Amino acid sequence: MPLTGTAGPSRTMAVLAALPMLASALLPWVLLRPNRLAPGAWLGLPAGAAGVAAALALLYLLVAFRRPALAWWPATLALVFAPWLLGAETGRALQGQLEFARASAATGFWVFLLGAGVALYGAQRVLPRPRRWLAWLWLLPLAGLLLSGHLNHWSVLVEGHREGPRWAQELAQHLKLTGLALLFALLLGVPLAVWASGHERVARAVLGFANAVQTIPSLALLGLLIAPLSALTRTFPALREVGISGIGVAPALSAMTLYALLPVLRNGVVGLRGVNPGTLDAATGMGMTAGQRFWRVQLPLALPVWLTGIRQAAVMLVGVAAVAALIGAGGLGTYVFKGLQSAATDLILLGAIPATLLAVLIDAGLRGVEQVLGQRLGRVEAAHD
Repeated sequence: MPLTGTAGPSRTMAVLAALPMLASALLPWVLLRPNRLAPGAWLGLPAGAAGVAAALALLYLLVAFRRPALAWWPATLALVFAPWLLGAETGRALQGQLEFARASAATGFWVFLLGAGVALYGAQRVLPRPRRWLAWLWLLPLAGLLLSGHLNHWSVLVEGHREGPRWAQELAQHLKLTGLALLFALLLGVPLAVWASGHERVARAVLGFANAVQTIPSLALLGLLIAPLSALTRTFPALREVGISGIGVAPALSAMTLYALLPVLRNGVVGLRGVNPGTLDAATGMGMTAGQRFWRVQLPLALPVWLTGIRQAAVMLVGVAAVAALIGAGGLGTYVFKGLQSAATDLILLGAIPATLLAVLIDAGLRGVEQVLGQRLGRVEAAHD
């Protein structure tokens, strides 16, 4: 009988996670090149390392089938083993090479990492809420590997060290674009959602507009905003003095704000309308005014649903901010497009990996806030009942 639901990761998911890890033992883990752009040679794993990779996959399968509640620890072990082995193999590959040589992660590493990630995802679903933090234990040894310099031979980190302050500047710009766009979306979306929750025509209008914006590809929307903003700055030259122009941050923030409106609006309207009418009637019976009823009852009860939309908007904005680099807004997307132009995979990963981790951390942090708030509101409602 398949182990599904609260019993643990399903056997199908466990097999799907273990197969890539087993296959990675037969694949090359390192691409050694004489420089950043030149073609190179694929290097496989030594027999001992390949055996350990296969053993970890089999260990995860054994635990997932027999003791699914403990499947998180072999999955975590596998997720830490992958970067450790990559650091060891890239260091070994670069021995005796010239300074310009690069050792990149090859197919085997990414395939193993995919399997380990799927394994941990399946395993964490069985953990009770108080123990969900166990699924994030891999961050500690990974931070140790980074801080100790074990991964310094990996070509992505080599490029990162060479970029130095410039990379930190682009990361800060990426965070700034994401944060400002989310703030503007909240400033626009929150009052609109409150208004639309009580007026059906307004709701259809604003949600229809936000849905229409979502159908436009991000790159196309960025391009569409260049012409009107350029015309606006020609008409009002004073706008240039405050940094508004047809390219750069202004069209990027405009497009990102428009993209973030839909989840903020939709979840706000759904959350506010979803409050139990009996609860609102009880608040009115207690003598609350309309404003008091909104701030003390309706908004707190709608907040968990609303926060879900804000989380979705924040994660989406991390990705849209990367595309905004094409019109001179900066951010981690600068390295992605720079790498694409020069066929340098390391530069692409220098922008893509931090952006992905940033999205994951934002999602996890806001999801935690949602859960804590939901639990507190649940206790409050139970106390009132």
